[in-house]
Amino acid sequence: MALRKILVANRGEIAVRIIRAAQDLGLATVQVYSKADADMLAVRLADEAVEIGPAHPVKSYLKIDAILQAARDTGADAIHPGYGFLAENAGFAEAVEAAGLVFIGPTPETIRTMGDKAAARASAQAAGVPVVPGSDGVISDLATAPALAEAIGYPVMIKAAAGGGGRGIRVAQDADELATLLPQASQEARSAFGDGSLYLERFVPRARHVEVQVLGDGRTAVHLYERECSLQRRRQKVWEEAPARALPNDVRAALCASAVRLAEACHYRGAGTLEYLYDDASGEFFFIEMNTRIQVEHPVTEMVTGIDLVRAMIRIAGGEPLGLKQSDIVLRGHAIEVRINAEDAARDFMPNPGTVSGLTVPGGFGVRFDTMLYTGYTVPPFYDSLLGKLIVWDDTREGALLRLRRALAELQVEGLKTTVPLHMALARDPDVAAGRVHTRWLEGWLPTASFEGPSQGGAAP
Repeated sequence: MALRKILVANRGEIAVRIIRAAQDLGLATVQVYSKADADMLAVRLADEAVEIGPAHPVKSYLKIDAILQAARDTGADAIHPGYGFLAENAGFAEAVEAAGLVFIGPTPETIRTMGDKAAARASAQAAGVPVVPGSDGVISDLATAPALAEAIGYPVMIKAAAGGGGRGIRVAQDADELATLLPQASQEARSAFGDGSLYLERFVPRARHVEVQVLGDGRTAVHLYERECSLQRRRQKVWEEAPARALPNDVRAALCASAVRLAEACHYRGAGTLEYLYDDASGEFFFIEMNTRIQVEHPVTEMVTGIDLVRAMIRIAGGEPLGLKQSDIVLRGHAIEVRINAEDAARDFMPNPGTVSGLTVPGGFGVRFDTMLYTGYTVPPFYDSLLGKLIVWDDTREGALLRLRRALAELQVEGLKTTVPLHMALARDPDVAAGRVHTRWLEGWLPTASFEGPSQGGAAP
């Protein structure tokens, strides 16, 4: 491998994950950090660490010049962006390459095309991948939106062409709501992403969120099957599984084949995820967007395929060919991931940063905990509330649910409130056990739910 030293341009649990993968390959690592993150686990694990600015992300993790200077000062020859921050910023990828460094991810051109949801939709259509009925690209004049919505059929979803994370999205039930929500969505998108462009899609009210993991080397691509991420709150994923429980085998084959077609059409390099809506009433699936980075939920795919996605990204960036044929990738068993956040679910998910006074990590066969935590660590209030991901695997989904309950009961994060009680309640819910969920199910369930467990730490055994 041509690479020798990798700089990690991120923080938290994904930084820890990247450092470990790089060190497993015998590579040196550099961790950049803000003043608020001087004590984070990734700083302790990396071979070198460089402070790049104050707590605010704009002055540290989003400061391209500071990151590139840290790479030059330490002799790093590659940068891994993780997820979030600059991970899907084509300008950052261009700056990395212009500095003579390797960007561990897709090309800037791919990031730019697939990061624009309207352009990604057009690329999908060109590759013969089904898309949700909607406007033909960005709405250039909002005055034309009512006629487009009538042609699509209400309800319609108003979506930002740029960005992600549920920002700039609204659902209009009729023309009056459309008139009210269009400027709101545009303003939110402009504030979040610097681009207020919008497009319209048909709203599928009881859809499942299914996504396909792909790996490519710029020439060929393979899929690593699919994940289901239907349990969402405010369009943020809470619980993820692989494979999708309700997907018939013929639909799975067609879905995954479509993802490979699109990945190869855009000469995809590295790990990426194609997201779809699946209507199990009709058996239809529709492409909605591509994430040109490693996903938070990538561990469930690793658990059911045995393939280290982060290590594969690094090898591909180092110039190695993909080295995998589709026939090499075998789906085994079932995996579930739950996001452990520093939030109090019983109080409308109020953030709860603080100091970890004690930590008990669950163990045993088929249990994995990807985290940035250690006893004595103070979780700063400036960033995303994700503390880690608890992942379990078993031969069957029923077995994985039982193992998840046991692992949640073992997990103790003392000193701050977490979403462990929420996940224990979900793991015991009959609808979740039966797979009777969709993207709006969780928000209907939450008002009537009861979260067990102490006010601090994990759920009660």
